Order: sequence, then structure tokens, then C-alpha cells
Amino acid sequence: MKKIFLSITFLFFTLISFSQKKTPYIIYNANGKKVSYKKMLKTISKKEVVLFGESHNNAIAHWLQYEVTSDLHKTNQLILGAEMFEADNQEPLNNYLNGNIKAKGLDTLARLWPNYKTDYKPLVDFAKDNSLSFVATNIPRRYAKMVHKKGFAVLDSLTNKEKSWIAPLPIKFDGELPTYKSILKMMGEHGSPELVMAQASKDATMAHFIIKNLKENHTFLHYNGSFHSNYYEGILWYIQQEHPTISYATITTVSQKDVSKLLEEHKNKADFIICVDINMTNTY
Repeated sequence: MKKIFLSITFLFFTLISFSQKKTPYIIYNANGKKVSYKKMLKTISKKEVVLFGESHNNAIAHWLQYEVTSDLHKTNQLILGAEMFEADNQEPLNNYLNGNIKAKGLDTLARLWPNYKTDYKPLVDFAKDNSLSFVATNIPRRYAKMVHKKGFAVLDSLTNKEKSWIAPLPIKFDGELPTYKSILKMMGEHGSPELVMAQASKDATMAHFIIKNLKENHTFLHYNGSFHSNYYEGILWYIQQEHPTISYATITTVSQKDVSKLLEEHKNKADFIICVDINMTNTY
């Protein structure tokens, strides 16, 4: 009887301990199986291109971007790049990385995102401290806005210098890609083919500058909003148009009320899915 009582007591406290154990995130593979950070890191270290899809205000995603960058740097030669920097801001970004201007100068000369200081400056400073290239990959937003209003044809009117900041023209476009079709569905009456073209102009330009800056025996680690690489489309679709055999890995970020099991709707979004507790504090 005493043994039974002790066994029940042990089980009770084990269950209490388990129920009280909290974790802000869990990493899953595409099939919804839990994987360790170490496993994810080992897999992506073997790739030429890694697309790290974030939710822009997700603190866990930004923390893991820094951790992945730092840990990959221990084994791989890295090139960094980000959606958050537009291609025509490459010169001031380089000047900051080279120590020619200070943080205030970069803030003055480049169009930095409102959450730059909290979410992206640590990555840029890591590149600066470790003499790594950091590529401004995105299309200047004014050109994406032009496409949104008038379609791809408007880009033909740009000067040669302006065209150097975007993907080579004409930009290939497949409006039937599921992620692009989902944009129209989400936007409802506010959606238009030109809106999807504007999204594609960003994807194509980011892919272009990733390809342009690839180096042998290097890993290009790119930070972007998850929608730009979910379901292996967006940026990756454009990369594969030019380099169909390139080795790659994708990471995405999702939020759930219960992170203990990945929801069906999030499966197959990426090779690795960072599932974050929906109550986790956001950066803005």
C-alpha cells in the first residue's frame, strides 16, 4: 500500500511539474515534428542560401536570427543580407560597416525601419564587428509603389542607375503561385494584379541580389518577412529560376496559443518552423 501511495505521489508531482513547465517557442520541421535548435543549425550549415523568415515584430524570431548568425559564423563563411535594407542604401550601409560613418550617420543617410535599433542593428553590428558583408537586397520602396499603381511596364522608364537597384528587366512573373493568389484573397476588393506585381518586384529583387553576391564555400543568410519565402515561393522561386540546383533551407515564424503541437495550417511552410507562444511580448 505504501509503495502504491508513493507511486501516486510521484506521478502527481511529475504531472504538476510538467504542467508548470513553460516554453516560449518550439522548432518544428515541415512535417510538424519537433526538432532541436542544434539539428536545425546542423542542417542549415550545409546550405548555400538560408532564408530566415520572420514576423517583423516577433522578439523570439529576432533573438534567434542573432543566435543563428552567431553560431553559423563559428563554422561557416557568411554573407548576410536583408529585406530591411533597400538596394540604393548599400553605400551608406557599407560606409557604416567600414567605420567611415557612425550609427547616427547611417540613420541619416539610409531609410531605416522604425524597429531598426531593437531588431536589426544587432545583426548589422555583428557583421561590422566580424568584417562580414551585409547586402541591401530589397527594391527601393518608391519603385515598388510605382509597380503597385501601374504594373511592371513603369519600370522601363527608369534610368540605368535606377535599374541597377532592381532585378533585371523584364521581371518574370507567375500570378498563379499560391502565395500570390492568397494576397488577392486576403486583400479582397483592395487587391489587384498590380499589387501582386509589387510583391513580386520585391521577391525578384531580393533574389537577384542574393544571387549576385553568392560566393563559393559561403552561406548567404538572408533575413526577410516570412511571407517572402513561405511555401518555398517568393524569393526562393526567383532564385531557382536562375539556379535550380542551388542548396537552400528556409525558416519561418508562426504564433499559436498552444505551441506543443503545430497546427496543420502551418505545416510545410518551411524546412523549419519556429512556433512562438502568442502571448510572447512583441518588439512593437
